[in-house]
Amino acid sequence: MTQQGKTVAIIGGGYGGAALAKALDEHADVVLIEPKDAFVHAAASLRALTRPDEFAARIFYPYDGIIKRGRQIREYAAGVDERGVTLASGARVEADYIVVATGSGYPYPAKTRADSTDEALAHFKATHTELAGAARVLIAGAGPVGLELAGEIKAVWPEKQVTIVDPSRELMPGYEPELRTELHAQLEKLGIEVRLGTSLDDEPAVEPGRAGAVSVTAEGERIEADIWFRAFGASTNSGYLENGGIAPLNRRGRLPVTPKLNVEGHAHVYAIGDVTDVNEEKRAAFAGRHAEVVAANIIAQINGKAPEQEYEPSPVRVAIVPLGPELGVGQIPTENGPALVPLESVIEWKGRDLMTGYFDAAFRLEPTA
Repeated sequence: MTQQGKTVAIIGGGYGGAALAKALDEHADVVLIEPKDAFVHAAASLRALTRPDEFAARIFYPYDGIIKRGRQIREYAAGVDERGVTLASGARVEADYIVVATGSGYPYPAKTRADSTDEALAHFKATHTELAGAARVLIAGAGPVGLELAGEIKAVWPEKQVTIVDPSRELMPGYEPELRTELHAQLEKLGIEVRLGTSLDDEPAVEPGRAGAVSVTAEGERIEADIWFRAFGASTNSGYLENGGIAPLNRRGRLPVTPKLNVEGHAHVYAIGDVTDVNEEKRAAFAGRHAEVVAANIIAQINGKAPEQEYEPSPVRVAIVPLGPELGVGQIPTENGPALVPLESVIEWKGRDLMTGYFDAAFRLEPTA
């Protein structure tokens, strides 16, 4: 027990949940409800696929290196109310404060499909082998994930034919035109074919990430490939909240929150990250900022004070999209409006190591060779 003796149940150990668990570890009895055995730095998973021997192990951070006093329960949540969390096993975790941080799902390989680190590593290595033997690669989806995947593939296998298809008429809609111009130039330099305004008539018969004869029709044209990947289809991980135990979900499956990130109507229940209805893009960096606000508010409440921290959503679209270690584009907000990020900064901030150095320091772990 800590001096305060208050229990905080955090559901989900992704970017927001892991950061919050660490921030509260010395202030309360933290119970992290998360089925995975390690935090997964998902932003680096595409390079873990293309360079598994040198990179894959680096994206996993065991939770016992993140929380020292608290404990982890490796289960899924089945329900939440103002008094605690019901687990899939039927067991209960009673808590003084509850934080919903279950984030969002995304198709593999952008996010792992196993709760065990060993299984996830085996998946990366098996898919790497399938990809290594493919001469032609099809990627469905030209958002940041599809673009980054194409760049990572070309950085390792420049000779491969990589085609990206997307029904949108432009790359990264909503971002500055200069960013799109630079992005097109870099994709052309890498030899990546992008077919915009193009929808697949049917999904390939071959499973994504498995080598096989991929043959699809898109806008009346045949596209042939030896392997394909799905780079679209984000979903909110909130199915266990659908019974409305703490608040009705919106049409996207997200929880309504106040500026202090309380779930509406509950002073001791919070939500952070992708599962919230905060009006901004869903980004790992924003989940981390949510965690800072909620940590400050819960610490204040534990100490008998009123929570005062409010979260200000980002008014400008933010993106750092590396295309392998040496190329990429970015956009950040400035006092004069949105501005492009110089290539050197894209490489330094993310492209070179995909921020594994940052998480090594944040979670007090030595980098894995």
